[in-house]
Amino acid sequence: MGEAIVVGGGIGGLAAAVALHRHGWRVTVLERAAVAGEVGAGLSLMANGLRALDALGLGAAVRARGRADTPGGLRDRTGRWLSRVDGDQLERMLGTRAVGVHRADLHALLRTALPAGALVTGARVGDVDPSTGEVRHHHAAGVTTIRGDLVVGADGLRSAVRARLWPDLPPPVYAGSTAWRAVVTWPEPLPTEVTWGPGAEFGIVPMGDGRVYWYGAVTAPPGGQAPDELAEVRRRFGSWHEPIPALLDATAPAAVLRHDLHHLAEPLPSYVRGRVALLGDAAHAMTPNLGQGAQQALEDAVVLGAACAGGPGRLPDALDSYDRQRRPRSQEVARASLRAGRFGQQLRNPLAVAARAMLLRLTPPRAALRAMARYADWTPPAS
Repeated sequence: MGEAIVVGGGIGGLAAAVALHRHGWRVTVLERAAVAGEVGAGLSLMANGLRALDALGLGAAVRARGRADTPGGLRDRTGRWLSRVDGDQLERMLGTRAVGVHRADLHALLRTALPAGALVTGARVGDVDPSTGEVRHHHAAGVTTIRGDLVVGADGLRSAVRARLWPDLPPPVYAGSTAWRAVVTWPEPLPTEVTWGPGAEFGIVPMGDGRVYWYGAVTAPPGGQAPDELAEVRRRFGSWHEPIPALLDATAPAAVLRHDLHHLAEPLPSYVRGRVALLGDAAHAMTPNLGQGAQQALEDAVVLGAACAGGPGRLPDALDSYDRQRRPRSQEVARASLRAGRFGQQLRNPLAVAARAMLLRLTPPRAALRAMARYADWTPPAS
């Protein structure tokens, strides 16, 4: 079987490496960071993400490590319910509940599914040749060039592979929001829920081992920083309904991460050039409003592995199939996520906020469930 080089050792890159390895490819993952790991907090794995992990042989381990959610729904900042989720009905619709898991735990499970030595850290990729599959990377000992039959660009939002092969594509743009995230220890069960206020959103995702992931997002100019980010979160969300203030009280200041949100405003004309395929944020960086960023990267990985199961001799057809399967779906999800943010977290006009609340309360529960399930309803391809 052939040699595959994966540029980027995040969740999408590792998942792609696992998928290719399971189909007989020899894989090398080049990760820029000096230490393997995932920077971030929690993640809610929906039905499509879990099915992708099932296809990678990791679904049971992830379910054991995480926590099946207890759906709550949508609330306003006073705590009034705008929309409730029937977890049993959603499970019947999709075949599984969502699972809350720490990103670091998922990253560790993906790493363990790779052969020893497949992940190379401290490797900064400088150039990729789509015709030959040559990848030049810088490391502590100097510069090395290696060659693969297939190169996977999974190097994230500011992908060096994408910039090298699609130099005229505009860079990612600010989506209009900044977000804080943290994981805390919590003594009692909590439902998975999202709360909306004018130009603001707060989400709660229970995880395994008595931990809870929370995030807060607000519409704001880019580049903002506060001397004490936890104090800033309290200023913005501390007067909202419980358990939000209590969760913030349980959070250590050092646990709070803050990032501006960016996305690819101009979709790529192709995810493939020569021997190179892009996946994950490198291909379709999207806003987090549908919670689909990681799920789409996992879908990409499974589809790429299945498409390339025939080995390097069929690579042109395989990559064409990958592009045809993945680009329309992932770009539609990205557009839908942007729309969801404008209807949800970014909505600020008081009259529009009131109209939204009325619309949500009047929406039949089954219609709301169908809307929630639309993008999570996905089945992996047969190899």
